[in-house]
Amino acid sequence: MSYNLDDLKHLMARLRKPDTGCPWDLKQTYASIVPHTLEEAYEVADAIDRRDYDDLKDELGDLLFQVIFYSQLGQEDGRFEFSDVVDGIVRKLLRRHPHVFPDGTLDSEVDPDNRPGDDEIRASWDRIKAEERALAPNKGKEALSASRLDGIARTLPAMARAEKLQRRAANHGFDWPDIEPVFDKLHEEIDELKEAWRNSLSGEGPADAVEDELGDLLFVCVNLARFMKVVPEKALNRTNHKFEARFRAIESHLEQQGRDMDSETLEALDQIWQAVKGVEKRR
Repeated sequence: MSYNLDDLKHLMARLRKPDTGCPWDLKQTYASIVPHTLEEAYEVADAIDRRDYDDLKDELGDLLFQVIFYSQLGQEDGRFEFSDVVDGIVRKLLRRHPHVFPDGTLDSEVDPDNRPGDDEIRASWDRIKAEERALAPNKGKEALSASRLDGIARTLPAMARAEKLQRRAANHGFDWPDIEPVFDKLHEEIDELKEAWRNSLSGEGPADAVEDELGDLLFVCVNLARFMKVVPEKALNRTNHKFEARFRAIESHLEQQGRDMDSETLEALDQIWQAVKGVEKRR
């Protein structure tokens, strides 16, 4: 027997059924589920990064369950149902892909001999999204003046949001002419961070100046990544994995020798670290 989407929706309704449902599920709200949704999305990304496709199947199920959960809450509140979620995304994707569905219907097909080029497709995509933002400014957020930066979620991880803000601004001509001045800006921000740090040690300057300058430095690093066509989150993850592997190698080396890492000097640990790096380079 194989279960289907209707079975999942029925299961969700049972979990939320008063008196006989699950006490934990009955207590949940839109806001209380958000941390779980974010966690499930990261676990999907982790399974892909590890190329564990059996785990990916399970994690995608967990992520789908989050959508079903929100939809159940929406149905109980009379706001929307799962079918409304599906209808909305299909309509949006049809609207945003005229290069695939020229008549805006699922049955329409583009002439393969007259497909638009990548630049034209990108321009069309940006134009359509801008039109959508103009028709639904701020989507119920607090009243703000309409901006070309509307629609970039504030709850995104800071690095991902920085990249989206920069790309949106660049699409409207607000960008560095090339990568060289970005390198100059990087050095400038490092100098400003050093100055803010020295001032903080002497009690001079605003208390949050170091945080501000460090944020500026990270923002410039995201700009560098964008010009280099590198996903900054992916680059940092690579470094995280590299650091973790090297640190574990140090632990293993010391354990094999019967030594305690916490009793070693920094110089001894760095010597092993450099040896581990040397092994990596020879591979």
